[in-house]
Amino acid sequence: MTSDAPHECYVYVTLPGTSAFVTAGRFQLSLDRSGEARGRFVYGARYLGRSDAVALDPIGLRLKDGTFETRKLKGLFGAIRDASPDYWGRRVIEKHSRFPQLGEMDYLLLSPDDRAGALGFGTGKTPPAPLRTFNRTLDLEKLQILADRILADAPYPATPSDLAQVEDLLLVGTSIGGARPKAVVEDDEGLWIAKFNHPEDRWNFARVEHAMLELARRCGIRAAVSRVVRVGDRDALLVKRFDRRKSEGGYERARMISGLTLLGAEESSTDRRDWSYVVMAETLRKVSGKPKADAAELFLRMCFNALISNTDDHPRNHALIAFDRIWNLPPAYDLNPAPLISIERRDLAMDCGDFGRFANIHNLLSQSRRFHLDPAEARIILEEVEAVVRHQWYGAARACGVTEDHCRQIEGAFAYPGFRSEIGAIRPGPS
Repeated sequence: MTSDAPHECYVYVTLPGTSAFVTAGRFQLSLDRSGEARGRFVYGARYLGRSDAVALDPIGLRLKDGTFETRKLKGLFGAIRDASPDYWGRRVIEKHSRFPQLGEMDYLLLSPDDRAGALGFGTGKTPPAPLRTFNRTLDLEKLQILADRILADAPYPATPSDLAQVEDLLLVGTSIGGARPKAVVEDDEGLWIAKFNHPEDRWNFARVEHAMLELARRCGIRAAVSRVVRVGDRDALLVKRFDRRKSEGGYERARMISGLTLLGAEESSTDRRDWSYVVMAETLRKVSGKPKADAAELFLRMCFNALISNTDDHPRNHALIAFDRIWNLPPAYDLNPAPLISIERRDLAMDCGDFGRFANIHNLLSQSRRFHLDPAEARIILEEVEAVVRHQWYGAARACGVTEDHCRQIEGAFAYPGFRSEIGAIRPGPS
C-alpha cells in the first residue's frame, strides 16, 4: 500500500433486481507488528436493517452483525479479492497509475466499478454515480492496439482521448478471462468480454478456446456463450458476460465468488494443498441452490479438463454466482488445452481423487460419491465425455476455424495415452 493511500474503504453492492450500488459495509486493511496483513470487515447497521440485504459471501461473510477478520490472501476476504484486479488488470493499472508503488487497497480503489460480480469500492460512504458507458464492439481494434502496447511495455500517446481508452481496458480486472489482454464491449445482445490474441501466440487462442467451449457443450456442460470476431490482422474471442443481465434500468449484476473463496484457500500454487474438486463438491452442498445438479456439473467439468489437458483449471477458474439469494455454478469458462510432452501422466491444478491431481480415469472415479454420483453412473458420464472429446475435438476445432496446422499443434492434449493407464503402472507425480 502506498504511504498516502487510504487504509480503509467502503464496500458497495448491487442488490437483486436492481442496477444501482448501495453501501454494504466498511473494509479495513492494516499491518500488524510483524508486518502481516490483516483485514477487517463490518456490515453497516443500515444495510443489515434492509429487508433485501444479501451476504457478500455465503461462507466467509455471512449476513450478521460483528467484525469479520482475516489474515489470508494478504488480508483480503475472498469475495473482496475476487473483485480485485487479476494479472492483466493490475498490469493496466500499473501502466496508467502515477503511483511508484501500489498495494492491495490501491488496486481495489483504482479499478473501475464494472469488475466481475456485484461489488464496488470507494472512499465515500455514499456510492458514486456510474461514470461510463461501454465500448461498442466497433472499438475493438483501438483497444487491441493499446493492449499490444501495454504487453510490450511500449509508450502510448498521452492525450485525454487515449487515456480514456486505456481506462476502457480496465473494465474487467478479475478472474474472468485470466491473464490474457481483455476489455468489455457492448452490442445489442449485451456485454461481452473481449479476449485478444497476441502476435507471438503459438496458435490462435481465440478460435481454440471458442472450440473448447463448443466441445464442452457437446459433452453436456453448461459453457459460456462465445463467438470469434476479426480485429485488424487477427482474431479476438468474445465471451458473453454471465454475471450481467439486461434490465430496464441498465444491467443487473450477479454476486460472484471464486472457487478459491469457496474452498477458503490461498492463491499461490505453492499453497495448493487446499485446492480440490472433491472438497469443492462437498462445499457446494452448503451453499448451492441445486447441490446435486451443481456437484454433477462440477464432475463433468473436472473430467472434461482432464481429457483436454486443461492444466490451468485452478480455483479462480471456477466460481459461484447469485442474481438473487440463491448461489449456483455459472457457465464454464477459460477452457484451454495444453499439449504437454508427457504421455504417461498429466496433472490437473486441483486434487480430483484418491491419487491427488492425477488426470486419470481411475483417479477421477475414485471419489464419485462425493459428487452425489453412484460409481456406475459416474463411469458412464466419464466415458461419454471421453468419447466426445476423443472423436469430436478435431471436428469442433475445424468448425470453429482452427487451422490444420494449429490442430496438429494441440492434438496431443486430447485423451492422452496415460488417461486409461492403471494407477500402479505410473510413477508418482507431484501431489
